[in-house]
Amino acid sequence: MIKKVFTMIVIVLWYGAAFGAHPLITDDTGSQGRGKFSIEMNSEFTHDKETEAGIIVKETGGELAAILSYGITDNTDVVIGLPYQWSRVKEDGEIISDEDGISDMSLEVKWRFFEGDGLSLAVKPGITLPAGDEEKGLGNGRTSYGVALITTREIEPWAFHLNLGYTRNEYKLKENKEANRKDIWHVSLAAEAEVAKSLRLVANTGMERNADKGSYTHPAFILGGLIYSVSEGLDVDFGVKAGINKSETDYTVLAGLARGF
Repeated sequence: MIKKVFTMIVIVLWYGAAFGAHPLITDDTGSQGRGKFSIEMNSEFTHDKETEAGIIVKETGGELAAILSYGITDNTDVVIGLPYQWSRVKEDGEIISDEDGISDMSLEVKWRFFEGDGLSLAVKPGITLPAGDEEKGLGNGRTSYGVALITTREIEPWAFHLNLGYTRNEYKLKENKEANRKDIWHVSLAAEAEVAKSLRLVANTGMERNADKGSYTHPAFILGGLIYSVSEGLDVDFGVKAGINKSETDYTVLAGLARGF
């Protein structure tokens, strides 16, 4: 773990981050502003357990992600993300897989094209670049792409966010092409409320198409968490995400740190 943390710190310093307000999965229409940066360090730790043909399969893993966002105009951001992932799979207590490493890099542009009366709309196209080792399950091996439509509605002290997304996954390995769907849709809804000075409570739910061709149960989740503003431009967050159905990971613990400058 020390090695993983050190690696991600080096990545952050090198790039010099941000999606929606972590720990939310759903993005918002907010932007950095012309010439401003945001840097995030986000982490997640996952646990999943299933029984298949009488065999107990347990999978644990996680991700540390460095995310850099820069405002090229007041309503347009460029966002770069680079994750470090690890996973371990056990069958009846015996380790059958244990991998870790850099995963695929993401490059996105978020453009807020409408804003008025508390309602704002944005579009976020993006690509993922094959930085991970597909042989270890750490990436697709080919460039993939996607787009998301983002809606934010603000009614103080509340804010609501809706995402509708599409991703086209391209795979290098034949076995991945045969096992996985390429076209993935995503829908999610989030809410946040300021309950005290510098403290926001957040909630999130969503679903996306199952990438596994062998399953027609689409992963669905529910999430709860909080965001605390330590000072102006510095936020820390914590959340717990739980699977609503068997296709989703049983539970995930999320924590992050965001700094704007």
